[in-house]
Amino acid sequence: MQFPKDFLWGGAIAANQIEGAYNSDGKGLSVQDVTPRGWRERPTETPTSDNMKLEAIDFYHRYKEDIRLFAEMGFKVFRLSIAWSRIFPNGDEQTPNEAGLAFYDDLFDECHKYGIEPLVTLSHYETPLHLSKEYDGWRNRELIGFFEHYARTVFLRYKGKVKYWLTFNEINSIAHTPLLSGGIYTPKDELTEQDLYQAIHHELVASARVVKACHDILPDAQIGCMILGMPVYPLTPQPEDVMKALQTERENYYFSDIQVRGYYPSYSKRLLKEKGIELVITPEDIGDLMHTVDFVSFSYYMSTCESSNPEHKGGEGNIIGGVPNPYLEASEWGWQIDPVGLRFYLNTLYDRYQKPVFIVENGLGAVDELITLPDGTKTVLDDYRIAYLNDHLVQVGEAIKDGVPIMGYTAWGCIDLVSFTTAELKKRYGFIYVDRHDDGSGTFKRFKKKSFSWYKEVIASNGTSLK
Repeated sequence: MQFPKDFLWGGAIAANQIEGAYNSDGKGLSVQDVTPRGWRERPTETPTSDNMKLEAIDFYHRYKEDIRLFAEMGFKVFRLSIAWSRIFPNGDEQTPNEAGLAFYDDLFDECHKYGIEPLVTLSHYETPLHLSKEYDGWRNRELIGFFEHYARTVFLRYKGKVKYWLTFNEINSIAHTPLLSGGIYTPKDELTEQDLYQAIHHELVASARVVKACHDILPDAQIGCMILGMPVYPLTPQPEDVMKALQTERENYYFSDIQVRGYYPSYSKRLLKEKGIELVITPEDIGDLMHTVDFVSFSYYMSTCESSNPEHKGGEGNIIGGVPNPYLEASEWGWQIDPVGLRFYLNTLYDRYQKPVFIVENGLGAVDELITLPDGTKTVLDDYRIAYLNDHLVQVGEAIKDGVPIMGYTAWGCIDLVSFTTAELKKRYGFIYVDRHDDGSGTFKRFKKKSFSWYKEVIASNGTSLK
């Protein structure tokens, strides 16, 4: 099928996973600079040499080359994040770091040189380390003001350069990785649900304030929320399993319901009461939450199942847990592959919110082998990635036929990057191979994979080349 003529094809990355230059040009430390082994581990006291993110793929110095490659594929949009600690090194300053602001000025200009629209995430797992250690991250209400000041600073600076914004990346992931998602330095096993949900409330209020600021400062821009999308199926038709799946889904929709509707959903009263949580919500907070997003964006990598039977164990690969689906295959990292689930989720979101939706992350992490063809060209024959993306995009096309208004699709890790979950480079997502390895070796040279040409054709044909 042919996708809508204004469909935004592109790719997505996060600053901490590609930029490197972790202490260059006045940048402060973020929580990522002290988490060398991924989201399950406790932070180190200071940055350590085994942290691949400190240098990453050196996008900070090579972005012109990389954006030129994105343009060659035909990108209409490039999703990236601003590293908060490049703009405010500690996070609580009044005066921004000019060198950090200038870097993104140049980056956005380079995108526009090729007709690529930036889609900018304000907070993509990159809380300044100072805010994490000194304030315990989003547990502290003061972060609302710090985040709003940061957002207003970049809105004013990049007025006319950025049309599309997101507030928090995968905001619902804070319950699973409170340090990297919420900057909460208190160890997860010492964090009470009362403190966790209060931190969530602070993030939601901050997001709403920033939505208002965007609408005030950039009336022609659009700003959305971003959630970790994962449809939840009952493992069996047993009514108890169906109810368990509904309850799990609501714990995820809790976040987007508030950001899209502007108030706490009715089911949240029982959810919070049964957890023994009494949120501190001010009258001002209630007014702030009424500033709602223009669209709903999400990441999609997998679906999961739920069962009321405690003997059914959750799968290790799935980020949000749940029970593995016996009808689905899984990636090398245990993430279950469910293209039809993407269509299902797109329809569910639009039925629920009647807002445009944007797929801002989807991709396959795999171990890629760089080979040399007979003509001397180096590449990766990643037919497995092509098959994965093709099957998911076919389902996006079906959702469009279903009547879902989909703004665009940005393939995750359009260039190889450091994995968020495992902090390794061998888990590759990109259309572009980067010669860097987990032992620190490599030339940083870029090579086009087979999927590069495939995605270029998908974009050029506006989806008609999909099979």
